[in-house]
Amino acid sequence: MTQVETNPGQVDNEWTDTVTASLGAIDIVCNFEFNDPQTQRPEWSREFITKKIGSDSSMVGSYSVQQFIDKMDEAGVDHAFLIAVKAGSADHRIHFRVAAEKVAKVVSERPDRFSGLIGVDPTEGMRGLRELEYAIKNMGFVGAHLYPHWFEMAPDHARYYPIYAKCAELDVPIQMQVGHCLRYSAERPLKSVGRPITLDTIACDFPELKIVGIHIGWPWTEEMISVAYKHPNVYIGSDAYAPKHWPERFVHYIDSWGSDKVLFGTDFPIIDMNRALREIDALPIRPTSKVKLLRNNAIKLYKLPLPLAEVTGQ
Repeated sequence: MTQVETNPGQVDNEWTDTVTASLGAIDIVCNFEFNDPQTQRPEWSREFITKKIGSDSSMVGSYSVQQFIDKMDEAGVDHAFLIAVKAGSADHRIHFRVAAEKVAKVVSERPDRFSGLIGVDPTEGMRGLRELEYAIKNMGFVGAHLYPHWFEMAPDHARYYPIYAKCAELDVPIQMQVGHCLRYSAERPLKSVGRPITLDTIACDFPELKIVGIHIGWPWTEEMISVAYKHPNVYIGSDAYAPKHWPERFVHYIDSWGSDKVLFGTDFPIIDMNRALREIDALPIRPTSKVKLLRNNAIKLYKLPLPLAEVTGQ
């Protein structure tokens, strides 16, 4: 267990910076933005990342592994989950995929810094289930990832249930976007099917399944909190929204009765890692809660072979 020392003579807002900088955050939602011609999306970077989101897209889709690690080091991120994303069925003209093999290659080069999440597609049937199982058992992936809106089916739709059963059988968490979805493409606007309350049904039907509702469930964040509070197997991912804009009740949840239920993420490049951690430092979150949010909750939920951080000297 790593120790994060604090100065007991200082007030919270003065010593949280030390905690964040030294504990080594774990980013559980990170897009594959490495230099690979097959995964580059210059129009998406220009129109969505730059114009819609307002983030810097100058390096999006062009990082070397070392350049990305340098970026993580600069921000204070120790480990990141890379998504072998399945954004829509391959049968649809407008979709986006990152092959599991590409993510596995990066993870194999630096397993100390990266883990993989395997994307799932409810239209693939048994073939998709076999790929999911193979990725977990043979490629070292630590969990699954789902974008319900790309399939225009709410998270509690029956077509996802074989996937949930397989994740429960393999004892791995599944992340899924909850809340509204943005307008990613003028050609195919997507319906916002991911109301957080739909996770209540899934958790009732699969009490052994570890569910992470990512993107904080906005604008229904309190609905997401209520589901996470009700079910011991439901968690919240803090990604895709800048921390300075997090709802006040979400911040309070992180620092109190929900300190064990929220995991840090950025959805990079949607939110820059440096920005996310800098803005978290400015929030009224105690060091003990911050350590859980930024590192320990992810290690425990995903059973990562990384040391837990411990706040000492309080």
